[in-house]
Amino acid sequence: MLPIINIAAYKFAPLSGLKVLREKLLTHCKAWGLKGSILLSTEGINLFVAGPEIEIALLLTELRAIPGLAELNPKFSESDAQPFSRMLVRIKKEIIAFGVEGIDPATFTSPKLQPSVLKQWLDEGRPITLLDTRNDYEVKLGTFKGALPLGIDHFREFPDAVRRLPTEMKEQPIVMFCTGGIRCEKAGPFMQREGFQNVFQLDGGILKYFEECGGEHYQGECFVFDQRVGVDPNLLETASDQCFVCLTPLTAEDQRDPRFVTAESCAYCFKTTEAHMANSIAKRQQAILKATTPLPGIEPYDNYRPISVPADFDRKTLLDLLCGILRHITPEEWLDLCTQGRLLNADRIPVAANQILHAGERYLYWLPGIVEPPVNMDIRLLHEDEAIIILNKPAPLPMHPCGRFNRHTLQYVLNKVFHPQKPRPAHRLDANTTGLVIVARTRYFAGLLQPQFFRGEIKKTYLARVQGHPAEDQFSVNAPISVDSGDLGSRTVDEGDGLAAQTEFRVLQRDIDGTSLLEAHPVTGRTNQIRVHLWQRGFPVCGDQTYLPHREMGEIQTLSIQDAPLCLHAWKLAFKHPLTKQSVQFEAPIPPWILASTDSLLTTTFSVESDLAVGTS
Repeated sequence: MLPIINIAAYKFAPLSGLKVLREKLLTHCKAWGLKGSILLSTEGINLFVAGPEIEIALLLTELRAIPGLAELNPKFSESDAQPFSRMLVRIKKEIIAFGVEGIDPATFTSPKLQPSVLKQWLDEGRPITLLDTRNDYEVKLGTFKGALPLGIDHFREFPDAVRRLPTEMKEQPIVMFCTGGIRCEKAGPFMQREGFQNVFQLDGGILKYFEECGGEHYQGECFVFDQRVGVDPNLLETASDQCFVCLTPLTAEDQRDPRFVTAESCAYCFKTTEAHMANSIAKRQQAILKATTPLPGIEPYDNYRPISVPADFDRKTLLDLLCGILRHITPEEWLDLCTQGRLLNADRIPVAANQILHAGERYLYWLPGIVEPPVNMDIRLLHEDEAIIILNKPAPLPMHPCGRFNRHTLQYVLNKVFHPQKPRPAHRLDANTTGLVIVARTRYFAGLLQPQFFRGEIKKTYLARVQGHPAEDQFSVNAPISVDSGDLGSRTVDEGDGLAAQTEFRVLQRDIDGTSLLEAHPVTGRTNQIRVHLWQRGFPVCGDQTYLPHREMGEIQTLSIQDAPLCLHAWKLAFKHPLTKQSVQFEAPIPPWILASTDSLLTTTFSVESDLAVGTS
């Protein structure tokens, strides 16, 4: 059997006589055995049509004969079966629904960036923002690495989402993209009208990028609006499906989920009962206990740390790379490690320090006989549903592999307990900080949560016990924090080149032992922000061994389990649930150090009513 040819095309051009044109095209398409949809408007045409190759050619000849459509340039792909069930030709007010007056791509649109140029920019590591203009359910199947999704369900929500973007983005280079380019034709002029000064649109969208550049810099597949659901970078149909009930795209992993029942439910529309959640959390707690008893890194093991070659080190030596990205180890030490056979290629064969590298290659740094310092693994799950996990992180416990810690991290335990899923924390807490962590069940939901942090839409409330008594009951600290880290990963206030940072504080208690209990609301989310701001004001957090009194810097980054705790606790989080789109709030149990001093000079309305977390809609 000959393959079915799929074409996708659009063209902004003034069209007239739409009713006559509609009947003519519908008659031809039915006679030629074509199926799909054609949208006609006074602003142009938008179409997805599939059928035999000869008949598709006849349609294109017919369309290009229409005034204004001579340069109609479709994107082609193949499928084994007809992806459409019928042929529709419709007249619409817009060929892509946007709802903003005064946007006319036929007369003005943003500069177009060819796929090959975007790939070159990404190869070079240029500082650009990749803005995904598509809907949430499309982003779920795949997007460019590091792209910023807007968290929208319909393109009509795009204007409001753009208005919520940080002001500083208006001067940054932005490359927008969508499936085939049509949405960017309207999105670009709108963004420029809103004051964004350096906006490009990916010419032909993801599909043209796949056609010309393959899948490099892209993760996953591309959602398409037909029965194929998704195509891979070779423009071939994937195994993805779509839920009959909620229309969510489903990966092969989603289809293996027990909650997926054809025509009934999937993991994204399955209704979790309170009893089901409680039972699931109880089982997970047992799994956490099993995975952390004994501590997984307490016995010696060999650790192979991956090292990827970025474009900047293409054609350079392995020693250049090691000295460039791991500067805490001297060149002499790296030469010695290479001589010992501790640097390996992907096949675990030792390589020399003068090995010539190629961008994208992967090497391994072999650390034999590793024994990790003990940590507190008393991880408590507070909430679990189809999209997110809310947990209370203990301390000391690093969230991700770093320094001396690999298995003794929150991410390692989550990977063990939730296998084959790989849950992704949507934000970070310091190893020594306790409290709430939001974990996304999938990359898709992480892509909906992380932009909320980026845009400052998540309300965070911390509790901190500090040394000293602030004079004001409420005060704000606006002090930029250094971009680069110092010793032990520390940050400082940097009035010259630092990143803007703001934290609001409220005194809850002043105790006779010379300490105070504060409530902190970080407006921005810089590294160590609360600790640095309190340190800068002369009220270091109790138990902090890095930011010491009198503006001194300590020598400890991660506390040991015997040390007094860092008195900083992520207490409350309020955000928009990525699945239900409803506002939710969660609260962590109160840590013991909150009540370290029962006598106070001033007590506000703070009280401890429950040792259970609370989630409210």
